[in-house]
Amino acid sequence: MKRLAVSAAFAAFMAIPAAAQVKPAIIFDVGGKFDKSFNEAAFNGAEAFKRKTGIAYREFEIQNDAQREQALTRFARDGHSPIIAIGFSNGSAMKKVAAEFPNVRFAIIDFVVDLPNVQSIVFKEHEGSYLVGLLAAQASKSGKVGFVGGMDIPLIRRFACGYVQGVKAAKPNAEIFQNMTGTTGAAFNDPLKGSELARSQIARGADVIYHAAGNTGAGVLRAAADAGILGIGVDSNQNGMHPGKVLTSMLKRVDIAVEKVLTEANNNQWKSGVTVLGLAEGGVDWAQDDNNKALITAEMRAAVEKASADIKAGTIKVHDYMSDQKCPVQ
Repeated sequence: MKRLAVSAAFAAFMAIPAAAQVKPAIIFDVGGKFDKSFNEAAFNGAEAFKRKTGIAYREFEIQNDAQREQALTRFARDGHSPIIAIGFSNGSAMKKVAAEFPNVRFAIIDFVVDLPNVQSIVFKEHEGSYLVGLLAAQASKSGKVGFVGGMDIPLIRRFACGYVQGVKAAKPNAEIFQNMTGTTGAAFNDPLKGSELARSQIARGADVIYHAAGNTGAGVLRAAADAGILGIGVDSNQNGMHPGKVLTSMLKRVDIAVEKVLTEANNNQWKSGVTVLGLAEGGVDWAQDDNNKALITAEMRAAVEKASADIKAGTIKVHDYMSDQKCPVQ
């Protein structure tokens, strides 16, 4: 009976008219669409799609966990499709709501939902973090660098572990300070706490600090700039937040992922399943522009470009913390 029900649901999904125009909706996570990081990257992707097609989208900015299921359900009932949820915290709500609306296309960033009407997009954050770790070690004069994460979960430890591997590859004796901001989603939206953690690491001698903390990272970058040391941004290009004081940013191309989901749906090319984006797929990278060009020497650029090529070729294998919940270096 269960198999028949699933088959019927899938058949209903496949029966969606191919020519139906998309009616997109996006749910931004805590921190909001202008967090200059993760959510804003998603916003930029949606805006790019809107500019190219003229198709508008509805949006909602999550304020608390109870709103996740409510927002997904409301958009589905209103006939929106595809509906994109930004962030792993929407995972449980997505599983429930997508099963209830099998004829609606959904997508989720940073989480895998195994349903025939859901597209899951995840990234190899450890690869991009390795590159900025390599740069951090080369830029550091003290031999001490820092990392500030948002919520203490395996996903954020994946960033940290990749970063540590890059640091150690360039400077084996480097000391790395690591702090997580908290254990709930609020840890991604606490710039004051981010600033406090950064100042603590600076007091211990860190002269380069990388954050993977959403809007909390704004406090990290501010503290670094105020102290005259270097910060490293994440997700979006944050080099311009403090020109000359942000060494680089680890780009996580959520913008490309969001635009791709919407474009494929609009062109009737949308598919469910899991999409994994790393360096080879253009899903992660490091940022270089006029704001940080004076900070990146020719030697640093050559080293990071070689490492990037080696990771793509498989010569360098960056360990993924989420594969075994362990990091081989500390």
